Amino acid sequence: MATECLFRDDAYLRACSATVSSVTDEGRLILDRTVFYATSGGQPGDRGVLVGTSGVHIPIAGALYTDAAKADVVHVLAEGAPVRPAVGEAIAVSIDWPLRYARMRMHTALHLLSAVLPYKVTGGAVGETESRLDFDIPEAGLDKDEITAKLNEMIATDAEVRTSWIRDEELAANPGLVKTMSVQPPSGTGRVRLVEIVGLDIQPCGGTHVRRISEIGAVRVTQIEKKGKLNRRVRLALVPDAPPS
Repeated sequence: MATECLFRDDAYLRACSATVSSVTDEGRLILDRTVFYATSGGQPGDRGVLVGTSGVHIPIAGALYTDAAKADVVHVLAEGAPVRPAVGEAIAVSIDWPLRYARMRMHTALHLLSAVLPYKVTGGAVGETESRLDFDIPEAGLDKDEITAKLNEMIATDAEVRTSWIRDEELAANPGLVKTMSVQPPSGTGRVRLVEIVGLDIQPCGGTHVRRISEIGAVRVTQIEKKGKLNRRVRLALVPDAPPS
């Protein structure tokens, strides 16, 4: 049975109980359910802690999917982890919440950036304080201050962020929903997750996001780089002295 990925329905869930389903050849753990986001779509996997029946804290350095179908999540033990739980053992699972929340804010901000710059996205990466999107833009002339102002105007609207699911066939019939050129949303499971920032943006995405965009706080474009004839890299940072409301 596939891992129940609780973060898909509630990105604010910080902890859960679980059972060890299996241990991979590399010694990584697969649980029956998890709050750990697994690396995908430019967003790194969560870090955190597992606590077994013995009470020993087991640090987790990251989480990954086992294959392209994204059915199971493997939890990568940090170097020097004191023990490895056994199959069938009950586990208390918790993530590094400040790290997750920072990435939620940044990932949501990148969706807004893709709305301000309505070009195909060729790549991207989500960080805790700075992130980036690469755009297929034929001409230069992008202005950092202008983009920053538009983003913060959007954030001030405090729009709601909603998630929903559509069938694979519905996505195939609406190809304009997909903004990314390098990464296609997973299909073949029968449904695809949509993330909508009400009135501003909608696109397929499996990442974690805030519930309202005021939680992002102020942002600024720090750099715009030319990465080839048609590629422009836009770097975006959270303003450290402007915490989310």
